[in-house]
Amino acid sequence: MKIYKVAVIAGDGIGPEVIGEGIKVLNKVAAMDSGFRFDFTYFPWGCEFYAKHGKMMDENGMEELKKFDAIYLGAVGFPGVPDHISLWDLLLRIRKDFDQYVNIRPVHLLKGAKTSLVDVKREDINLLFIRENTEGEYAGAGEWLFKGQQNEVVLQNSVFSRKGTERIIRYAFEAARKEGRSLTSISKANALNYSMVFWDQVFEEISSEYPDVETASYLVDAAAMLMVKDPKRFEVVVTSNLFGDILTDLGAAIAGGIGLAAGANINPERKYPSMFEPIHGSAPDIAGKGIANPLASIWSASQMLDFFGYEEYGKQVLGAIEDLLIEDETLTPDMGGTASTAEVGNRIIDIMETRLVSGKLNV
Repeated sequence: MKIYKVAVIAGDGIGPEVIGEGIKVLNKVAAMDSGFRFDFTYFPWGCEFYAKHGKMMDENGMEELKKFDAIYLGAVGFPGVPDHISLWDLLLRIRKDFDQYVNIRPVHLLKGAKTSLVDVKREDINLLFIRENTEGEYAGAGEWLFKGQQNEVVLQNSVFSRKGTERIIRYAFEAARKEGRSLTSISKANALNYSMVFWDQVFEEISSEYPDVETASYLVDAAAMLMVKDPKRFEVVVTSNLFGDILTDLGAAIAGGIGLAAGANINPERKYPSMFEPIHGSAPDIAGKGIANPLASIWSASQMLDFFGYEEYGKQVLGAIEDLLIEDETLTPDMGGTASTAEVGNRIIDIMETRLVSGKLNV
């Protein structure tokens, strides 16, 4: 039996509540297959840990995490801890130190989910964002000069290396080829006359290696408009760290809301563990009330199954989410329902069992 070691960082706010339901689903999938199981190890890191110890994780935290096959992250952030500390000292540290340079964000309108757009077919919203995840605008390079003085100057530098740019664009081309879909590059070369001109140049260079993949390129502002007006023109999308961060939240808005938005941070070479997370915040205003939406967490669990090579199970988890949305009975308040977090997770389990009995779940 294959045992997958998963580090769980439930984090802050609603993180522990939604991650708990994702773990419930992962264990259910493993129970349906005698070939593998999950071994979860919990780490109490996050803002509460910071309040007690003055740091977001243990000093040897990164060394500890290296021992695992994957990381399952809940949410990071809480009042009293500056966002740049909670982000840079935990989430971004893991992404960068473990070279998780591929961020995968599906923007897919599931059956039963409601979009904020009008006159758009469900199948028109089916985008796969591949975002550069370790450098670019979030490289953390810059200076703060003459702080507090009249001549104060702040420099925030973007970093686009040839290695980093080539590998994310090539990864996106491979994904587009595998799925038989088009690839769109999003940049801003008209205004960012070094970094984005370079990005466009590398995209053009690599596209010559993939003559079978249809390509397009848009400026980020035009892309944002077109995602709302004509989302069907986008299939696989590759873009930089900042643009990907912004556009995928727009994607969440048109694909059912932030409660359905999942993300995977991948180290393709598997030298380090990859990390899977719902991309919503910690929502401290509803933490502990048992009403947080766990569907994004469960979707990110399906991404973990895909990563481990169990794509059929990943599809079946998404199928269970769709069945839940279609029946429209067991939903949390953010989706117009009255169900609790645990009730949603339990209903997903029930649906998976029903799908198994009906033959929809192939095990």
